[in-house]
Amino acid sequence: MTADPSAEPAPAGAEPAPERRPVVVTIAVVLVYVSAFAAVLLGILVLLSRYEVASSGVLPVSLLGAGIILFGLLLVAVASGIARGSRLSRTLATVYLAILILLNAVTIATTDGWDWSAAAQFAVEVLIVLALWLPPGARHFRRPQAADPADQAAASDRAT
Repeated sequence: MTADPSAEPAPAGAEPAPERRPVVVTIAVVLVYVSAFAAVLLGILVLLSRYEVASSGVLPVSLLGAGIILFGLLLVAVASGIARGSRLSRTLATVYLAILILLNAVTIATTDGWDWSAAAQFAVEVLIVLALWLPPGARHFRRPQAADPADQAAASDRAT
């Protein structure tokens, strides 16, 4: 009769196996990278479109494009932290995504040429926020539970 190695208790000094990242979080991380690079591209295109607007609209369009680029790059910076389960990265990504959602809404409202890409970005960013904060994705970011003192005492008794 073969014993299941996973059924045996781990040695007292061994660390438990790390939890696997949920598929939802992996998909969210991929979407974060795609959305961030798409935001940078959209920001560049919006920034370049300032040459097609009236002189009174150059500054707002330039600032809008620069803001989209900035928050796209900030989103790239926190994407790997999301993959590792960092709660700070998840919070920062949510803030950056909220700002990008707002900037995309402004892009849709104020420009004519970028409605389709800003709307697509808007939808993907909302999906990312939902994936990061709804279960099972949210469980990946919970705090590690402290071991029960009774379990620690039992483990130390078994070691001796």
